[in-house]
Amino acid sequence: MKKLMIGNEAVARGLYDAGCAVISSYPGTPSTEITEFFSKFDDAYCEWAPNEKVATEAAFGASLRGKRSACCMKHVGLNVAADPLFTVSYTGVNGGMVICVADDPGMHSSQNEQDSRHYAIASKIPMLEPSDSQESYDFARLAYEISEQFDTPVLLKMCTRVAHSQSIVETRDKAENVEKPYEKNPQKYIMTPANAIRRHPFVEERTKNLAEYAETSPLNRIELGDDTESFGIITSSTSYQYVKEVFGDSVSVLKIGMINPLPAELIKNFSKKVDKVYVVEELDSVIESHCKNIGVDVVGKDIFSITGEFSQKTVAAAFELDKNYSVSLDTSIPVRPPMMCAGCPHRGLFYVLSKNKLTVLGDIGCYTLGSAAPLNALDMTLCMGASVSGLHGFNVAGGEETESKTVCVIGDSTFMHSGVTGLINIAYNQSNSTVIILDNSITGMTGHQQNPSTGYNIKGDPAGKVSLEKLCESIGINSIRVVDPYNLEECERVVKEEIAKPEPSVIISRRPCVLLKYVKPKKPLVVNNEKCRGCKRCMKFGCPAISFRDKHAKIDPTLCVGCETCEQLCPFDAFEMEGN
Repeated sequence: MKKLMIGNEAVARGLYDAGCAVISSYPGTPSTEITEFFSKFDDAYCEWAPNEKVATEAAFGASLRGKRSACCMKHVGLNVAADPLFTVSYTGVNGGMVICVADDPGMHSSQNEQDSRHYAIASKIPMLEPSDSQESYDFARLAYEISEQFDTPVLLKMCTRVAHSQSIVETRDKAENVEKPYEKNPQKYIMTPANAIRRHPFVEERTKNLAEYAETSPLNRIELGDDTESFGIITSSTSYQYVKEVFGDSVSVLKIGMINPLPAELIKNFSKKVDKVYVVEELDSVIESHCKNIGVDVVGKDIFSITGEFSQKTVAAAFELDKNYSVSLDTSIPVRPPMMCAGCPHRGLFYVLSKNKLTVLGDIGCYTLGSAAPLNALDMTLCMGASVSGLHGFNVAGGEETESKTVCVIGDSTFMHSGVTGLINIAYNQSNSTVIILDNSITGMTGHQQNPSTGYNIKGDPAGKVSLEKLCESIGINSIRVVDPYNLEECERVVKEEIAKPEPSVIISRRPCVLLKYVKPKKPLVVNNEKCRGCKRCMKFGCPAISFRDKHAKIDPTLCVGCETCEQLCPFDAFEMEGN
């Protein structure tokens, strides 16, 4: 069967057709759709886990039982999963295990652009890197064969362009689900120091065997060009597509599909076929460094950037080719900065924090947008859960000087991911810190995935629901308040009361995301021009539905959801319900 698929759908189908029985993931762009597509297969188990570490451990548990399994995450999620990652390299697997990780060169939706290939090298786990949707499907299937043949988990590395670009995929018949028997094997699976010492030589021998496999594997292939004597290019992933689009079949290419371990003899043989070798790879010089380490002289980061995402234009410019891949427009397009949606429940709370000039430590999610003008509400965003841990450190260092002037904000999903451990630290060490959980009843930024606090699983069926109030109470927080962020007066009063208390406290700002299907918008508000004085106080709120023209505020009825928060801001009662 042939079908047009994005790379992430192709991975999901490849995992399923290879007989994957269990998949556990945490959503993170650009990896999220792999698990969402996989969840449509009703004869396989699929779940959202609280975080990537849990997902990896769950996938390992399924592998241990003898089932083929997978877990999926974005590149920064692999940091969270690093603890089990390095040790599962030692234990190896029973049923095949694939760890899908999606990098984000250019940081379209990430706080850094780390290169996950380093994790493969450091953990000594093989990594496959597809360059289009067909390879995403094929590599996902092949990953299980490699996993079971070499007794290892396999990393499948995607990137934003491959994950979200579409191309034709020809699928094959689904493999039969093979269940390997579970046999107790303490020396293999119990990683006490004595057992781990004995497993390390196995890992080194496995790496040697995988390197030999890489020399002849169809994952790595030489494509001889029309001009075989000038220069050749070694490349991988989406960079391969850019090279082919710029040069066609005119130059010879060594296309790398198995990025770890890299072949040596194959690269040396390729280099002998051409006068000069270039390496085209996004981010760090992984292939380039390997080539130089084995004595192959190449040109790479001398002409290519070590930061950002490549394109056809990048490749053409590096080779000084007179090709124009830019699209010119007669009219300049204004920049649209990222912003919270009209009616976003986070906006009211951020307005209160900004108004009171509080120091606010932020976290990863939609609410990161609170850092933008005109709210300018955030002082820090580091990584998942860091707002809570950072608040504790900030306050124990600052003492009374900061305790009544500093809070942190974290979403419900992020709190379940890694914020709760920071709150346990606050409760245990009794720092005078106020944590604000922005509960919008969903994992918002990555596209509305369920989490342990919503009461639904990945398929939308009822599931166990964690009560944020009871969870906070159970770990020793005595002062817990719930506010409606659409009620600005209530929010301001509660925030002031909680930061004044000489004890740890939690404020839960609860209002569902306005984009959820069950949230029905009210009629849009209108501005009474006779009452509007043009004071622009409403513009400080940053709602995209409100603009200012002809000396008066205006409301875009196609954006307004009737939350009535702006009505509370106007000292002249100029905002009215339509028809009043």
